[in-house]
Amino acid sequence: MNGTFGTLISAAELADQADANWRLFDCRFDLRNRRYGRDAYASGHLPGAVYLDLEEDLSGPLSGLNGRHPLPDPQLLAAKLGSLGVTTGTQVVAYDDAGGMFAARLWWLLHWLGHPTVALLDGGIQAWASSGRALSQDVPALTARVFSPRLQPALHVDATYVHGHLDDPALCLIDARAPDRFRGENETLDPVGGHIPGAINRFFRDNLGPDGLFKPAAQLQEEFGTLIKGGDAHRVIHQCGSGVTACHNILAMEVAGLTDSRLYAGSWSEWCADPARPVATGPG
Repeated sequence: MNGTFGTLISAAELADQADANWRLFDCRFDLRNRRYGRDAYASGHLPGAVYLDLEEDLSGPLSGLNGRHPLPDPQLLAAKLGSLGVTTGTQVVAYDDAGGMFAARLWWLLHWLGHPTVALLDGGIQAWASSGRALSQDVPALTARVFSPRLQPALHVDATYVHGHLDDPALCLIDARAPDRFRGENETLDPVGGHIPGAINRFFRDNLGPDGLFKPAAQLQEEFGTLIKGGDAHRVIHQCGSGVTACHNILAMEVAGLTDSRLYAGSWSEWCADPARPVATGPG
């Protein structure tokens, strides 16, 4: 297979590649059953894939004030990926079984590390298996490489930035959580229900069609273009509960050709940890 992939790759495209230097990462996870992903990986995964855990590998230590899934130390993450064979130019493919909910976090993190050759498997492990392609229980032996990150700090903002721009009409804050949690209802993950004042809701699952695949680029462009009222994508800040599903909306905008939107990684779980920060409820 020629070329590289920076947003999505289909199961057929992935099956057609024969490059031993590609690296596949299984990102399956369950917020309410933290053993789920590892157990699912052990039961069967894409041949050659290695498991990465959302909380152990793709997040940093918790302070109680920095959200449920703070960004990892970039040097530690780079060392981990290097130990698994990732180096400059390596094509990485991330997948899960939740519509890209968790795999999109790795996709964003690699872009943050300055590694754009990373794609999400569209449709996840289901798309791979539904066409009769084999799964494996083997854990590959990979040769360690040196992965030198080229950090892209402009890809994210912090709580201070968001708080300081709440009254800025140029700010477009998009919340990827389910509509009920956005309204402040049925909150089971964080101690406070609601959303950041001024945020608008775009549930990340709305990026997918009934077949579990990402909607066509033109449709995503129309939907997000309407949401941001035709404005500059760079003024868009994405957040969710803890900086995970927000990455799905960033990826969808990239697929749509709406580039350079940014992540507020701390998201709602960090925001609501400080009682001095304002909270809104209702539909927004």
